[in-house]
Amino acid sequence: MVAPATSPSYEQIRAAPKAVLHDHLDGGLRPETIVELAEEIGHELPVGDPAALGIWFAEASYSGSLERYLETFVHTVGVMQTESALRRVAAECAVDLAADGVVYAEVRFAPEQHLALGLTLEQVVEAVLAGFAEGAAQVAGRGGPGITIGTLLTAMRHAARSMEIAELAVRYRDHGVVGFDIAGREAGFPPTRHLDAFEYLQRENFHFTIHAGEAFGLPSIWQAIQWCGADRLGHGVRIVDDITWDADGRAQLGRLAAYVRDKRIPLELCPSSNVQTGAVASIAEHPIGLLHDLRFRVTVNTDNRLMSRTTMSQEMALLVEAFSYELADLQWFTVNAMKSSFIPFDQRLALINDVIKPGYAKLAG
Repeated sequence: MVAPATSPSYEQIRAAPKAVLHDHLDGGLRPETIVELAEEIGHELPVGDPAALGIWFAEASYSGSLERYLETFVHTVGVMQTESALRRVAAECAVDLAADGVVYAEVRFAPEQHLALGLTLEQVVEAVLAGFAEGAAQVAGRGGPGITIGTLLTAMRHAARSMEIAELAVRYRDHGVVGFDIAGREAGFPPTRHLDAFEYLQRENFHFTIHAGEAFGLPSIWQAIQWCGADRLGHGVRIVDDITWDADGRAQLGRLAAYVRDKRIPLELCPSSNVQTGAVASIAEHPIGLLHDLRFRVTVNTDNRLMSRTTMSQEMALLVEAFSYELADLQWFTVNAMKSSFIPFDQRLALINDVIKPGYAKLAG
């Protein structure tokens, strides 16, 4: 007789090998690091104590005020303006993710936001890549599966440097940069404003994702896919607006939702962040449950670990609590992420077959 499945404990979730595709470097700093870096360059913080600063970030981010939420990034980006600071933050990012059981991560940042003290775009990218390599080496020295990190370069959608950043990403494609992204306020800044950059990337056979379908709805998703050719959707949670229900209670997919599912276009869903920004009311009401059941290419992500006071383990634990997910579901999310990653196929397959599946099999006993 087969024993009934039970929900995994938090210890099991933390031990499980995980993959994250949507994690912002400037949204995941340690509070103590922010305090120390701020002292070095004279950046004024709202709170000087690291513990209190961590609470301030969370409270400001959950305040319901967009202005106060954006203010939080003033203080993370503000201290990431030197090569040493960027290198330190990237190294600590790798160590922190690995400590949470993440074996593969794609971490994104916007080089154009780190030029205030005179760095060039190239110096910014090289400092971050060096930091990731340093952090990964520290993790490897401790044994275990280690961590592989791919870097995404982000252009700000309200600015006019997307082509420049796209060309920068391609130049560093053999040095750790695996993709491109645009981020920032969706409303008023559609992805088609940067169409020349996306067309360039397609000509260069380079991967890119687009923040779409979080604060804005289906038109943003449609443009990202059909006009710009996005490989993945950053968030994409509003795809549920194209799903209705018939009289028998069966889900009916509209043309766009059906296209996204049929083409296996990955959704970079960030549950806690979506609640935080008001995209959904609660974890229990998050469309990830429906999208999982309908077998969209769903992935689970952190977005901004500092602002949401979260980790990949925490995100998965919240989903286990809300939807009674089992280890098999968490493995499904993780394999989805690896299938959707921007590293070469053979590397994806090796992580799935040599690290992820054996890791979950061991936990399942």
